[in-house]
Amino acid sequence: MAQPIVIAYHLIWTVYGWWLPNDPRGSCSHAIGCDLLKPLGDLHYGRKKLQPASRDIRAFYEQARAVLKHPLLDLRGGAIDSVGRGFADAIRKCGYTCYACAIVFDHVHLIVRKHKHDAEEMIEQFQHFSRLRLSTEGFREPDHPVWCHGGWKVFLDHPDEIRRTIKYVEDNPVPYRMQRQQWEFVTEYDNWPLHEGHSTQSPYAKRLIAAGRNPRDRKC
Repeated sequence: MAQPIVIAYHLIWTVYGWWLPNDPRGSCSHAIGCDLLKPLGDLHYGRKKLQPASRDIRAFYEQARAVLKHPLLDLRGGAIDSVGRGFADAIRKCGYTCYACAIVFDHVHLIVRKHKHDAEEMIEQFQHFSRLRLSTEGFREPDHPVWCHGGWKVFLDHPDEIRRTIKYVEDNPVPYRMQRQQWEFVTEYDNWPLHEGHSTQSPYAKRLIAAGRNPRDRKC
């Protein structure tokens, strides 16, 4: 059966040093590249089913702070707005369409419409322009890496998935005792590419129909 075409990406990455390979919550790393980090704990691939207490996570990163090459910094205060201005720069210069964004103290979430850039290139551009902003606005030293290397991507191939993920991203700051965020560079989702006027003969529509996932076929 034909699979729908990817129409957007959910992009996630962390601030430098805030999700290490041997993080007590588990990680997506297969190895610990830095010998100085190995004494902090064992590697566990994937998220652990039983998550550690918050105090244990804080204790782990207090130890990590002493061995990391660069200072362990977060995005509290004005740094969050600075990152937002960097993201706006990337969106303007690259022509991205962003449907949701959350920037918290140690990681970010973005939903970006399909583009000529793949997900990895998008992450690189967002990290580049936000790093420039943080540096020029005095929140980071020029040689500080700011972000982890790369990030994670989730493929979204249906408008329902985009809407569901938008809500997840918009709610993401709440557990961190932060308000939901509103960013000027975020575009309200208009059901693209099944927006008004979209041809039912387009490659995307045909794939959805073939997979039995066309919203227009649903019975009320």
